[in-house]
Amino acid sequence: MLDLIKYIVEQFAEDKENIEYIVVEKERVIEVVVVLTPSDMGKVIGKQGKIAKAMRTIVRAATPASSKKYAIEIRERDGEAVDAE
Repeated sequence: MLDLIKYIVEQFAEDKENIEYIVVEKERVIEVVVVLTPSDMGKVIGKQGKIAKAMRTIVRAATPASSKKYAIEIRERDGEAVDAE
């Protein structure tokens, strides 16, 4: 599933070398934190968060019902949370 998230994010981000993915596995959820440069934030989130919402919908639909759910959080490189589900 991480490959799907990486593929979607890299379609919109221009600075692909500075994208960081942090995966934290919890009891029922796998959290994926995508850390981007400030210049890529708007491109990946989209107007009114439409791209981020669509990415979450695609990941939710591609996740098998019997596996853990995925939560995607998008952060700016300086550590400030910008878009969290």
